[in-house]
Amino acid sequence: MSERRVLVIDDESLMREFLHETLSREGYRVDLAGDGQRALEMLQATDYNLVITDVKMPGVSGLDILKSIKENSLNTKVVMITAYGTIEDAVESMKLGAFDYITKPFSADEIEIVVKKALEYQRLVLENRQLRLELEQRYRLGNIIGKSRKMQELFELVGVIARSRSTVLITGESGTGKELIARAIHYNSPRKTGPFIKVNCAALPESLMESELFGHEKGAFTGAIKQKPGRFERADKGTLLLDEISEMSPSLQAKLLRVLQEREFERVGGIEPIKVDVRIIATTNKNLQQEIEKGNFREDLYYRLNVIPIHLPPLRERKEDIPLLAEYFLDTYNRENGRAVEGISKRALEMLMDYDWPGNVRELENYIERAVVICRGRQLTQRDFPRELSLGAVAVRDNGGLKVGWTIKEAERLLISKTLEAYGGSRTKAAQTLGISTRTLRNKLAEYKRMDACKQPF
Repeated sequence: MSERRVLVIDDESLMREFLHETLSREGYRVDLAGDGQRALEMLQATDYNLVITDVKMPGVSGLDILKSIKENSLNTKVVMITAYGTIEDAVESMKLGAFDYITKPFSADEIEIVVKKALEYQRLVLENRQLRLELEQRYRLGNIIGKSRKMQELFELVGVIARSRSTVLITGESGTGKELIARAIHYNSPRKTGPFIKVNCAALPESLMESELFGHEKGAFTGAIKQKPGRFERADKGTLLLDEISEMSPSLQAKLLRVLQEREFERVGGIEPIKVDVRIIATTNKNLQQEIEKGNFREDLYYRLNVIPIHLPPLRERKEDIPLLAEYFLDTYNRENGRAVEGISKRALEMLMDYDWPGNVRELENYIERAVVICRGRQLTQRDFPRELSLGAVAVRDNGGLKVGWTIKEAERLLISKTLEAYGGSRTKAAQTLGISTRTLRNKLAEYKRMDACKQPF
């Protein structure tokens, strides 16, 4: 409903005319109905943003109209008009789902305020619903990129996990997509209509993190001027993502363990237990068993979190996914930047395939975004990527070519050779990358030439 349409229902002609004039002046398209039966017919034929109806009318009453709207429309908001002696009916209408009621007599300003509130609330509800639909679509398992066997097995596992209520621990290197998988679990689960709340356990000091997780009461500490719900309360009936769980302090680990065991907690400064229905998903890029051995992580908490473990493989272990990921990021950043880059050259794609990707998918995405922005041709080529990517790809492809027992000079010669190869023989670019002058590079190449000549047989 792009146009704001309002239906006014009242058996008093003066009230209908007053509301028509008041609301039309505010830019609303206003239709009028003098009785409930006519209003029901109009509601069948037209979608209205808002209905303003008198409670007491002969025949079909305002409450009857409200019930019909609630049975047939999820979007239309209803404001009830009531006389002083029918407040009970107004209260009943609120229980049945009316947005608000206004008591006669009222001014133009009063009804304008109520109407604006109702339509703003409707706008927020519709936006939230659309956003939720977009998120559900975005995080459908079929939309997550990955054709490799490891990723296909992971998708199958996530599909099964999503239907359960169990706690999940997602491990993997930075940039592998742990949050993406956590969101996919949520938006493919029965909890998808509930909130998805994320908290970064490394982002705040312990004193603030406790309040962030569990909330606080007014006066709990200096600056606590009002009660504040924490992330656990906000995630009720949904999912709470504890990102970088390995960075949580020991005292907070103990409090988290209690929540996992008892499903309740107290706000900071509070004594009343608060029960929550929250699914916990935790992520980490560290080996928690090693952290336990070091005394940095509680073993009992680890077993509470590790009910369903998921490990995300690094990109270097699923390189067959690189072309798909690169194409996806190319399309994404073409749209975002108004570009029309048609693809990636064969040499550039080979370079991407050869590189080791220590930053994983996030690093690949960053490189593609940069390349799309600076590209001046029809395709992304090696020139659109940083020099270190070319050099890294060469080093990975050849494993450096180094052998135990080589001298520094032999290793230096190999590095110079590979750098020149990466830049197509350009001595200027190679010298810049190696951090030496062009003259120094020229002298070293001349030295290698003399060394080779000395090795020739007489």
